[in-house]
Amino acid sequence: MEFLTEELHHLEEMGLYRRPLIIEGVEGPFVVIGGKRYLSFSSNNYLGLAGHPRTKEAAQRAIETYGWGSGASRLVSGTTTLHEALESALGAFKGQEAAIVFPTGYMANVGTICALVSRGDIVIGDRLNHASIVDACRQSEANFRVYPHKDMDKLEGILKRSSLYRRRLIVTDSVFSVDGDLAPLTEIVELAKRYGAMTMVDDAHGTGVFGKRGRGALEHLGLEGKVDVQMGTLSKALGGMGGFVAGSRTLIEYLRNKSKAFIYTTALPPAACAAAMEGIRLIEEEPWRRETLWRNVSYVEKGLRDSGFNIRIESPIIPILLREARRALEVSRMLFEKGLLVPAIRPPTVPEGTSRLRISLMVGHEQGHLDRLLEALEAVKDSFH
Repeated sequence: MEFLTEELHHLEEMGLYRRPLIIEGVEGPFVVIGGKRYLSFSSNNYLGLAGHPRTKEAAQRAIETYGWGSGASRLVSGTTTLHEALESALGAFKGQEAAIVFPTGYMANVGTICALVSRGDIVIGDRLNHASIVDACRQSEANFRVYPHKDMDKLEGILKRSSLYRRRLIVTDSVFSVDGDLAPLTEIVELAKRYGAMTMVDDAHGTGVFGKRGRGALEHLGLEGKVDVQMGTLSKALGGMGGFVAGSRTLIEYLRNKSKAFIYTTALPPAACAAAMEGIRLIEEEPWRRETLWRNVSYVEKGLRDSGFNIRIESPIIPILLREARRALEVSRMLFEKGLLVPAIRPPTVPEGTSRLRISLMVGHEQGHLDRLLEALEAVKDSFH
């Protein structure tokens, strides 16, 4: 198996080798690595709920009652009262009849798409959809068609030519995870209605962040009740782990009976369910978290523009395009030496020639923290070209 060593060597030469950073502790927006504190701009813990006392206490209480692991799949003996309570809370939070929880967001996408479409169907997606969506579309055995990023003319062209398929499904991220921009969901919903297609929106990075009540991108755009399948995660703004799908009661019962990713895997730990429910309560009770997060977004956007960056920010995800993978790694290393953790995103996560820094803002970032980021980016700006 010498090809393994050769391939790893090739990845290192191309600046694509991946080494995980070992986090020794988390203190708000700071992480401890190698005994040193670094200001992190790498986490999707947008609202600071991962370390909130109430989410930790909820998880601890659940462990006392149920233990840590579930011990079985959901349809054997893995469903606890906390799983049912979380699904009820998620359905209500998303304004839907019901919801179903998966152990990860990746599994939620694979399990849902593969249950909804198969051979004889067509599934259509944005070119920059998350890898879990792309993998799910390929695994489904449906005809998989891709339209250029946010290109509604091309989407309509595919729909016009797909009338003979048994089922048609359009699937898109709401907030694209490395570009931070929003999908044209209003136009997608209109096209789906016009051509009789189903719609599925992955709201992983929108849930808790967008909308007056934090329900996500569909609330933000006034599209609640107009999308067939809403997918989300418990691992970003909710601060935990797991994925979910919300929709009609019929859809959820269908997935419960047809989704292999739900049927054939051990259930999410009850403690994760308890923490997620507490996260939902905190989002509903403390809108100041979302308001502070968006103030941080506005502050950084203005600071970057004042420094000469030509940038438009639509979410707490801020990409700084560097194009070449080695350059992105080098600038990330320079920021690390200044005490900042800003990851370099490289292929295959992004297309060749589009490597970038990916900055994630959180509610726990104070103005002084944001100033440190802006000053550091200004200091290394010459390395961007």
